Amino acid sequence: MFNGNRQMTNGKCFIFPGFCALKFFFVLWILLTSSATSTGQHEPHIQPSDLQGDIRQVHDPTIARDGDTYYLFSTRAGIAIRCSKDLITWRLCGDVFAHLPAWAVQDVPGVRGLWAPDVSYFNGKYHLYYSVSTFGSNRSSIGLATNQTLDPTSDKYRWQDQGKVLGSYPTDDWNAIDPNIVLDKDGQPWLSFGSFWSGIKLRMIDPLTGKLSNKDENLYSLARRPNTRVTPGAIEAPVIIRQNNYYYLFVSFDFCCRGADSTYNIRVGRSRSLTGPYTDRSGKPMMEGGGTMVVTGGSRWRGPGHCAILQDKTGDKIVYHAYDASARGTSTLRVASLIWDSEGWPTTTKIP
Repeated sequence: MFNGNRQMTNGKCFIFPGFCALKFFFVLWILLTSSATSTGQHEPHIQPSDLQGDIRQVHDPTIARDGDTYYLFSTRAGIAIRCSKDLITWRLCGDVFAHLPAWAVQDVPGVRGLWAPDVSYFNGKYHLYYSVSTFGSNRSSIGLATNQTLDPTSDKYRWQDQGKVLGSYPTDDWNAIDPNIVLDKDGQPWLSFGSFWSGIKLRMIDPLTGKLSNKDENLYSLARRPNTRVTPGAIEAPVIIRQNNYYYLFVSFDFCCRGADSTYNIRVGRSRSLTGPYTDRSGKPMMEGGGTMVVTGGSRWRGPGHCAILQDKTGDKIVYHAYDASARGTSTLRVASLIWDSEGWPTTTKIP
């Protein structure tokens, strides 16, 4: 620890008092800077390459912090849980379900696993929404499980399945998968969801039950893509956050689930109103296929997508999966610092 009295009595300070004062304030500045860093006020810029531990076979990640631990949920036969203290080193620490919920097996014929979870906190408990579907079909449902804590060592830890929230059928032009909860400026929860078909949708949620609200039964349309031969309506995995007096809608374009041949990429638009309209940086409406690029693939990491946004005291992070071409296209967890430019648009690149 810096000792000012000792420094003030050495020979150099006696002859050159101005030098000593300068040295004192320089060391004091170093100490204050180090203290700020250790308390999380100036966290380092996280790069996806920093990650280690149990980061393979991660698909459709969602994340929350409880106490000093981050909990990551992802697609598995059930819903896998990973834990980390620093967002860098991860370990498997459980599953939400020991087996598929009975209602889900009966509700969606042929279902073999649960997809695309989303974790959020409101009304004094954690809410985990999850998808029940079969690949390529819109005979899908979204279910809900709740817990008082995410800490598996707590005596309050218990996942309670609340059953079905909503479903879609072949007669619908939308798909009830890829749920995400956003709280509006008044703390009212809303559920965004959607994959292909007519795009991204939004419904109001009853904060007491976590199910659909009867106060507003409108099905809002937020984003869609043209139905072409190359990319037939390829938009899914919505995530909405509030930032800079805007609502930001993150989505995944193109195709997942093809290993190293996946073409997923993450886009964003924003709106002053939660229910839209959302436009990208150029002003193109997201209902007309607009979306500003946030993360795209490269030579090794292919098809980055299905992101979650962590708004944390250490700084905003974007969490997603990508397919590692050097490991036979294995889906792998990626975490990066999310930075906001002077015009209020997000990027994962450090701004000079």
